[in-house]
Amino acid sequence: MALADADDLLEPVSAARRGYWSGVGHRLLRDPVAVACMTVLALVLLGAIFAPWLGLADPYKSSMILRLKPPGTPGHLLGTDEQGRDLLARLIYGGRLTLLIGLMPVVLAFFIGATLGIVAGYAGGLLNTIIMRTVDVFFAFPSVLLAIAISGALGAGIVNSPVSLTIVFVPPITRVAEAVTSGVRALDYIDAARATGGHPLTVIRVHVVGNVLSPIFVYATSLTSVCMILAAGLSFLGIGVRPPEPEWGLMLNTLRAAIYVNPWLSALPGAMIFMTSLCLNLLSDSVRSAMNVKD
Repeated sequence: MALADADDLLEPVSAARRGYWSGVGHRLLRDPVAVACMTVLALVLLGAIFAPWLGLADPYKSSMILRLKPPGTPGHLLGTDEQGRDLLARLIYGGRLTLLIGLMPVVLAFFIGATLGIVAGYAGGLLNTIIMRTVDVFFAFPSVLLAIAISGALGAGIVNSPVSLTIVFVPPITRVAEAVTSGVRALDYIDAARATGGHPLTVIRVHVVGNVLSPIFVYATSLTSVCMILAAGLSFLGIGVRPPEPEWGLMLNTLRAAIYVNPWLSALPGAMIFMTSLCLNLLSDSVRSAMNVKD
């Protein structure tokens, strides 16, 4: 009987949560900016995933005879790069590494930073001081310089670049998570859960996490465009992805010398970075509005 009563109490909560996320989805689908951004990002993502089955040219095959051909060249819709490689194929294949390195650090930083921030905000006291003062050390350095320093110390590569960016984004997410959790910890229902003898981990899992994840998630989504630009910047500086891998930041670096010969070629990777980061930024704003998260 007690179990049945508990299920009856939890059912309205579960229904309310399903209704909330359903409302968020409906508001996003009614937002034309969000729909347009999701469409563009879906096309970029699907193109990157299914690139081998799109009948594209080999993105690694070079030809000195075909180097720096302009857009519209027969067999090369967007032209060729400085080594005669098909630019359309490299742009589509480049979405793989660019999105992976640009999004994976935010996902990892979200889980690490949210965990540290929630623990620090709920525990308070000495543990809060240790975690937050450690986090504050990273705020002494601008994020761009910190990413360059860490990536330079670790060395260039597909693995080291996401690691350096994850370290850069953990502190801001941790700070937001700690601030939100500290506010929730002072609410009456948290005191009531403690008074009933609930274990701290149970209180955090049942009562705290569900109420703080939304603002943390929204803040993390706002960092995705910044992370992608930083990842492209590291590759542009030569401390990210190594040649001959197709990656938009690296392509922007290798094609910069062609700006005087064929400026359209050097502008294409930058246009892809700009378009994707803009869509990510606008989509994060739409998600924030749909979730009705207030500052």
